[in-house]
Amino acid sequence: MTHLLLSILASSWILITFKLFAKYNVNTLQAIIVNYIVACISGLIAYTEPIDITSITNSSWFYGTIILGFIFILVFNFMAITTQKNGLSVAAVASKMSVAIPVIFGIIVYKESTGILKIIGIIIALIAVYMTSMKTVGGISIKKENLIYPLLVFIGGGIIDTSLKFMETNYVAKLDIPIFSATIFGFAAILGIPLLAYNAIKGTLNITPKNIIAGICLGIPNYFSIYFLIQALRNENLDSSTVFIINNVAILLVSTFVGILFFKERLILKNWIGIILAIISILLVTFSI
Repeated sequence: MTHLLLSILASSWILITFKLFAKYNVNTLQAIIVNYIVACISGLIAYTEPIDITSITNSSWFYGTIILGFIFILVFNFMAITTQKNGLSVAAVASKMSVAIPVIFGIIVYKESTGILKIIGIIIALIAVYMTSMKTVGGISIKKENLIYPLLVFIGGGIIDTSLKFMETNYVAKLDIPIFSATIFGFAAILGIPLLAYNAIKGTLNITPKNIIAGICLGIPNYFSIYFLIQALRNENLDSSTVFIINNVAILLVSTFVGILFFKERLILKNWIGIILAIISILLVTFSI
């Protein structure tokens, strides 16, 4: 459970950092790409074995990291578009509800336990995610022509978590976790650099120390969020569906309480009900182990 707790803390720090981005007017694209570079370097430093490029490219997980790096960048852009066209609440719900995909994958493919407490806990968790993420009194309102973007965020986020579980189970040795994570972030950075080049061509690129520092502050916890999540998934006493539910719901709770305490965010009744349901869901899923 220690690795799961550390993953929750690292991922919560990422969400808190994004809140600070808005407060200090940080260029998110620049910070995200710097973050991927820093996360890659963090993995290289954490890797205790000699770094051999040939060995890495010959690894069974290598081509999977290219695909994951590409999906990381895609999901980031889809989240940005979703926020612009549908609002922040829709983007938050779409990204957090994507936990349903790896949970269903774990139950169907890996025949993970599906006791009554766990099923109820999963259902309550999904309801809690929706209610806690919604910051307006009304429900979600999405125009038909914009529906594709939150749908892509939902699918992309689910694919990332599901792929991490699949590759961790079948291809990644324990000693390779740092270099595996570093390679994913490295490709995300490489694939993101053309976006900066495009902005430079348009004349809208203005790299500042503030954006670089923000990327560094994001990159280190980002690396450890993936590293500790993979370590938690390797825990023989925890099903992946349990890990993903507890991880996602706990991150939502921590970031929500930090928002209340330090960012003076105000919650509506729906959010408080969601928080209560989130706590209940974690207890149910935990006790079902």
